[in-house]
Amino acid sequence: MSKEINLTSELAITILSKVLDQLQESSNVQKLEEAKDNVGNEMLKMMQYIFPIVMQVEMDVIKDFGFPEGREGIVKFAQLLRTVEREDIEVARVHGLIKAYYLPPVSVNATNETTNDDRVG
Repeated sequence: MSKEINLTSELAITILSKVLDQLQESSNVQKLEEAKDNVGNEMLKMMQYIFPIVMQVEMDVIKDFGFPEGREGIVKFAQLLRTVEREDIEVARVHGLIKAYYLPPVSVNATNETTNDDRVG
């Protein structure tokens, strides 16, 4: 069995920051740009092509912090991260930067620039 990992806010930010650093390395930037050229803003295609790249980077990083390799580790990390995010806005903010890689931009503007879609939520 894998050992239990205590994911503190500080550790979560350290891990997420390292993931962001890895995503900005030239080889990953190139992979992500190629994938983005193919998907545009289509959510399904983003999840199909970009999400796996980001998850692979995340899996490579979290194993250095004691998480199991592969799916088990990423699931465990996601569960712990969700708990920490609820308690720490900075963790949520940094995690949001990673999510922005594979989620299409959502218009949440303070100004009312949306013309035909006034729904929130």
